[in-house]
Order: sequence, then structure tokens, then C-alpha cells
Amino acid sequence: MPAGTRRTISATDRSNALVSATIRNPGGMFIAAILEGATLDCPVMRVLIVAFYFPPAGGGGVQRTLKFCKFLPDHGVEVHVLTPEDPKWFARDEHLLEAIPATTTVHRCRFLGPRSTSHADALEGRSRLGRLGTEARYAYQRTLIPDKATPWLATAVPAGIGVVRRHGIDVIMSTSPPASTHLVAEAIATATRRPFVADFRDSWLDNPHRRYDKAGVRAKRAVVSRMAASVGRRATALTAATSSIAQEIGHLHPEAAHKTIVIENGADFDDFEQLPYRPNDRFTIVHAGSFFGQRSPRPFLQALAGLLDRRSDLDGLVLARFIGELRGEDRRFAHGLGIDAAWREEGFLPYSESIRAQRAADALLLLIPHAGGRGDTVLSGKVFEYVAARRPMLAAVPPSGAAANLIRSVGAGSVVDSDDVVAISAALEQMVDGWQNGGLADVEQPDQVRDRLSRAGRAGELAAVLRRVAG
Repeated sequence: MPAGTRRTISATDRSNALVSATIRNPGGMFIAAILEGATLDCPVMRVLIVAFYFPPAGGGGVQRTLKFCKFLPDHGVEVHVLTPEDPKWFARDEHLLEAIPATTTVHRCRFLGPRSTSHADALEGRSRLGRLGTEARYAYQRTLIPDKATPWLATAVPAGIGVVRRHGIDVIMSTSPPASTHLVAEAIATATRRPFVADFRDSWLDNPHRRYDKAGVRAKRAVVSRMAASVGRRATALTAATSSIAQEIGHLHPEAAHKTIVIENGADFDDFEQLPYRPNDRFTIVHAGSFFGQRSPRPFLQALAGLLDRRSDLDGLVLARFIGELRGEDRRFAHGLGIDAAWREEGFLPYSESIRAQRAADALLLLIPHAGGRGDTVLSGKVFEYVAARRPMLAAVPPSGAAANLIRSVGAGSVVDSDDVVAISAALEQMVDGWQNGGLADVEQPDQVRDRLSRAGRAGELAAVLRRVAG
């Protein structure tokens, strides 16, 4: 491929027979070498990243893969991506197509599975007959194991085998969610006798947004556990976005623990460098991201209502912007508080507009639920984006969790318990008062912190893993 050229290949079904192969794991020595800072003088190597969410799909999860594509070539890694033509994902960001590096070759194949929508939102406003049809569709989705992206295996596996053979791919890498990407990569790696790296952006078996008290969820989890064990055994290496996810991965299979390494999310500080901030006419606090699972805006909305109730002088001076989708029940709850003039739902915005809104905010709002203790492990890419935006954070999160620890360590804002409405309201009031009395300054980070949290550094860590497993 000529330098500076980006190719998108429409992969067609090919009758490649899967062959049986045993992938021998090299043990834990490569992890020790990485942690000791071992370096390798190697020629260009090629990796195939299996990613279900990739531009023009939008949302926070896309950024980890996209930034690996941007920075891996700096470490001598040629990147190919296998992704659906249309993942049927609610968030679509056409502008992100321009962010795919010219050095990345994208291979797309059809996805014949269901479209992603919220169950409650899909039912809202439908007639009795329409509701029956919707329930039937969701009943079908619940049968898909491990997730509703599972039908992609039918086209992705043969397409991926073809890509590996045509382009001389050295390593297969999958990134989840959805977890079925690991099954795709495992099958491709087995058929082509290539090493396989499984990257976990979120927990697989202990997801903080799932209701494990439901019998159906527990039964499905038992089946998924066997799939996860297979991935843990077959993968040559596993990477995790947090240490808590890494600990969970270590329990997937007895062989998984010694070949797992943490590669955290990060921020591309360059994305924010030229974006301006000027104090707003109203104190404006921004939450970026949609609400799903157990994530809820209700404690914050109650805190906001309490502040406006006791401080009539702030009437018309406070605005909460939700850059993302609220669920119907949360929207109704917000309307019932009688503070409609103080909050605004703006829906999904492209990445460029979302980070511009974050930078333009007087403060940023981070909401992570306890979720029975599982919220302690959540350290999403959004936390790092907020740090890069440099605006002070109001973090209503588990106070001893990973997000709280990072925010405190870099002095990025106020941390309060996500269930403590009174404490959230007091922290919000303090921010509003600061805005009124001279404004809220940017939270600048020293170079060593920026380097430690950068996406470029994370790509270097991944490149070391890829080279070790290829060797």
C-alpha cells in the first residue's frame, strides 16, 4: 500500500475452511520483559484489530481503538481493522471517518444482527400490537450469547481469515465490548495459526450495568463464563483498561492471570489544545455520555433541584447540559422536579462537538453509580477526556473507586459519593459560588502527568505486547 493512502476493503464471504490448531502460550516471561522496559529492534509488523465499534460508529468506546490506530505506526506497527459495514449502533459520527489515519487499512463486512436500542425507549409510545413485536425482537436478542453482536461471527470470521492470509498479518487483536469480538478473533487466530491478544475496555462477567439478581442473567452468565474461559486459555496475551478488569480476567482461566497486563485508557491532549474557554453567562456544567444500565442522572438532578430551592438568587443562573441520551423514565423524573429551565438534553453529538462542549463548560459532571460495588472499577475514557479538557470536575462517584483515586491524584476536581444528594448539592453550590466570585480556573496538568495519561504512551505499551507475542 503506498504511503499516505487509506484503503477501505469490502470483505466478501470466502469459503475458507477453519482448521484446527493449538495456540501455544509462551508463558509470563514476555509480560515481565515489558514491565522491565525491554525494547526490541524489529521490522514493521502487522496487526489486525477486530473492533465492532469503529468510525463512522461514534461514542466513547471508539476512541481507544482509533487512537491505537493513530499512534501504533510510531512504533513500527502497521494497523488493519476488521469492523462491520454497519454495526447498527445508535451513535453515528461521520466526522470520525476523517480521523482514521491514512496508515490504517479498514476491512468491512456485513452485520446481520439486530439494531441497538434501549428496551424501555423502544416500547415507549407503541400500540399494543407494536409492543408485542418489540417484545418478540428483544426476546430474540436475549437468546444471543454472549451478546447481540454474535451474528457478526458468520461474516467476520471468514473475512478476517482472508485478510490475514492476503496481508501477512502477524498478530490478531480483539477489543471489547461487545465480548463476541473475542470469539471472532479467537476463531481467526486458530484458523490461521497466529497469536491472539484480547483487549478488554470493560468488564465481561461483572459488568457494573447488568442486573445479576435476575435469574435469566445468571443463567446466561454461566454459559458466557465458559466462553470467557476459552478466550482466557487461547489468548497469547490479554490487556485490560483497569487493574480491576485485569483481576477479573485473571479468573477466566488458570492460564490467564500470568499473561494479563493493564493498558489504561488515556487522553489525546492535542485534541483539546486549540479549543477555547470563556466563562458562560450562566454557570454551565456539562455531562458527556448517555445513560444506560445502572447509570442515572437522578441524584444529580435532585441535588440541582435542592440547590435552586434554597438559593432563589440562582434562578436562571445555572444550566446542566446533558450531551447524550436520557432514558424516558429519567426524562420524566427530571420534568417532575420543576426545574426544566435549569437542564437541557442535547442528545448524541459528534466527538469534535462533544469535546468542544466539554472545553467550553464552566465545570464537568462525572456520574458513576455504586452498582453493588462494581462501580469502584469503572475508569472510562471519559474521565481522561475530562482531565484533558482542563475544566474542574464535579465527580459523583464511588469515593474509594478508580475514578475517584485518579481525580484526586491529579487535582482535577471535587469527589463526592454518587448516592449522597446533599453532598452533591453542596459541591455544586461551591462551584457556582466560585464561578460568581472571579470564575473557575483551568486545571492545568504538568508535563509528566500529561505524558503518563497520554494515548500515545498507551500505544507504546500495546506495541510492546504485540511485538512480544509475535516473537
